[in-house]
Amino acid sequence: MGGQFADTGVATQDYHQFIDPNKKWWKNRRLVTLNLWIFLLLVTSTANGYDGSMMNGLQLLQQWESAFNYPTGSKLGLLGAIQNIGSLGSYPFAPYLCDGLGRKRTIFIGALIVVAGSIVQAASQNVNMFIGARFLVGFGLGFCTAGAPMLVSEIAYPSQRAPVSSVYNALWPGGAFVASWVTFGSFHIQNSWSWRIPSAIQGLPSLFQVLLVLLGPESPRWLMAKGRNQEALATLAYYHADGNERDPLVQFEYDEIKAALEAEQIQKQTGWLQLVKTPGNRRRLRILIPIAFFSQWSGNGLVSYYLNQVFDTIGITDPVEQLLINAFLHMWSLILAVLGGIFCDRFGRRPIFLTSTAGMLVFFTLQTICTSQYALHGNDAAGNAVVAMIFLFGAFYAIAWSPLITSYCLEILPFNLRAKGYTLFSFAVSASLVFNQYINPIAMKAIGWKYYIVYCAWIAFELVYVYFFLVETKNRTLEETSVLFDGDDNVAKLQQHALNKVDDGDAPPSPSNEKGSVEMLEKA
Repeated sequence: MGGQFADTGVATQDYHQFIDPNKKWWKNRRLVTLNLWIFLLLVTSTANGYDGSMMNGLQLLQQWESAFNYPTGSKLGLLGAIQNIGSLGSYPFAPYLCDGLGRKRTIFIGALIVVAGSIVQAASQNVNMFIGARFLVGFGLGFCTAGAPMLVSEIAYPSQRAPVSSVYNALWPGGAFVASWVTFGSFHIQNSWSWRIPSAIQGLPSLFQVLLVLLGPESPRWLMAKGRNQEALATLAYYHADGNERDPLVQFEYDEIKAALEAEQIQKQTGWLQLVKTPGNRRRLRILIPIAFFSQWSGNGLVSYYLNQVFDTIGITDPVEQLLINAFLHMWSLILAVLGGIFCDRFGRRPIFLTSTAGMLVFFTLQTICTSQYALHGNDAAGNAVVAMIFLFGAFYAIAWSPLITSYCLEILPFNLRAKGYTLFSFAVSASLVFNQYINPIAMKAIGWKYYIVYCAWIAFELVYVYFFLVETKNRTLEETSVLFDGDDNVAKLQQHALNKVDDGDAPPSPSNEKGSVEMLEKA
């Protein structure tokens, strides 16, 4: 960054100057502890990803099919979509819980609902009970997925924020991977436990969150927004500087957060209408809403939820073979998604998104061609090539659209609009999923492989849109990123605030209470 905000010409401090590049985080006990808390939050995405693969696997189980009278068409679409319908039901409440009760209490409430829903799902006696339980699971996950990624991005060590925030969504394939092997393992159970066990295991990650999440740190930004500045400073110091509130990095973070919050309050960036009132916020929405739909409307929904129907079009009908391919596909996606998240600050968001989308277009087009050749001519080689194309398409999808969409969304939103903006983003994701999950099986049944052509055209449109509208944000703090959207005026407000602090003697909470505040966190 060279000590400046890109494209603004306004000089400002860079947090990198306060970080020793030779200091290894795994040698710092408190950073290790912080990252363990973050890992507990990351499993939210694992729980979310588990569902799609579980439903894929259950459709391959004769015991599940017979228990629910072999659902097809709209009934199968409803079974796939109902969890996301449940998530949609929670979104009107999620931002108010996140901003009112705090991030971690919102996660606790959501996780508790998921556990209850998983128990009901595993105990289902008919298809309606199963559908109701899946709605309950989705409703709880809506709260978890609202609070967890925000808390990750707001408590992470500055130089680790982008990678760990990106790994959050990268673990979606991790949940899918676990579910694929669980359903594969239960395949040979010759009774209803073949599908009840995977249904019950879905609640396991949320159970850990119920037991532990309230013991972890709360967002310093949320604490400061509630006037609890001393607790915020103590949290930053405890996890980012071994408890030293005088540490330059802690002082920099504290001052920057405080200045940004005050600037947002001056601009009255709190209500829903603020999302469309300023040019910067409209620019944010022009990015957030499309990438939410792109993340689900890129042909990936066919593989995520209806892989068995894709296999049927190319003659792979053996359930064991289908389950194995499903399992290895998710392991492949998990590895590449994590790598895409880890290296997002090295290569930048735009290059990764562009490479990902271009690769998706190439290999989904080839998948369509190979599928058509099998359907029209019965070419076995073409059918086998489809499997290879699915893996290559999945690789390019995984490096950007799995890890980066959540972290990118959160980092371009200012604090006071982060919960509302992220809720709108999540609503768009769930709405696109509901549409996909309901329409895909109907369209696949009606026109078969020709349905793929629609996605080929759509991915081409995505590539053009990403090229013209995505903004690069690498190597910036959450507060610095806002400058790219709100312009120099926001920087001027931050600098004026810093000058006023010096003139008015307005300093952060006194480090004289350092020992007490750190001891408070240690006891917690």
